[in-house]
Amino acid sequence: MKNKDLTFTAVIQRDENMYVAKCPEVGTVSQGYTVKEALSNLKEATQLYLEEFPGKKASKPILTTFKVVGLVKA
Repeated sequence: MKNKDLTFTAVIQRDENMYVAKCPEVGTVSQGYTVKEALSNLKEATQLYLEEFPGKKASKPILTTFKVVGLVKA
C-alpha cells in the first residue's frame, strides 16, 4: 500500500486546565496542556487510528457558525 499525506480538521477547545482536540472526519480525540501539545497528540491518535482502520473513508465536515440569544451578566 502506498503512503499518502492526508489533511484533516482539528477542533480545539479549552476545558479547564487542558485543551481538547477533536478530528471530526474520523472521530479521534486527544488533549494536552497547550494547543501545540493537544494537536500533536491528536495527530498521533489519528495516525494510530488510520493504521488500525486503513480502509475507512473519512467524511469532510461542514464547518459553520450560528448565533443564539443568551443572557449576559451585568
